[in-house]
Amino acid sequence: MVELETQRLVMRRPEPADLDAYAAIMGDPEVSRSLGFGIRTREETEDALERMLRHWERHSIGLFSVVRKNDHRLLGRVGFLLWDPERWTNALHEELEGPLETEIGWTLGSEYWGDGYATEAAIAARDWALGDLGLSRLVSVIAPQNAASIRVAQKIGETLERENLPGRFPWRVDLWALQAGAGNGPAR
Repeated sequence: MVELETQRLVMRRPEPADLDAYAAIMGDPEVSRSLGFGIRTREETEDALERMLRHWERHSIGLFSVVRKNDHRLLGRVGFLLWDPERWTNALHEELEGPLETEIGWTLGSEYWGDGYATEAAIAARDWALGDLGLSRLVSVIAPQNAASIRVAQKIGETLERENLPGRFPWRVDLWALQAGAGNGPAR
């Protein structure tokens, strides 16, 4: 079982007991606005949590639940999704085959925005992926109006690679990317 740790955070696989915290996060209008979908019901959040768990089971990689050490509060999720780079659909919603892109992404409850938690967790996830997993490339799918996520992407070493990805997105999204050894992760 993979678990990552930073100075302030523990990152672990999601658990069914995380549902209440995720329901609060996905029911937050500010969070849903930043992600491009409506407020999620508890049932929709439960389905999403089950998809997150299946992603881990199928691919041995996925989104971590991010827990603050000092009070054991679940702040959100940071980690990985696999994407089909032609159709731009992800493995949370479809069984994918062929060459895939590995996205590093982050979603925290709005009350935790601006405290550096997303960057701290994303750096730990990036270093694990480029180090232990031996990945050489990571991407992030980010709407250009999401300035906070763009700042996190830049802080972990990503640069804008492609604008206006095709796919079934609710609005325009761009592709940010980083390569191992480009000064953005553990030396390889």
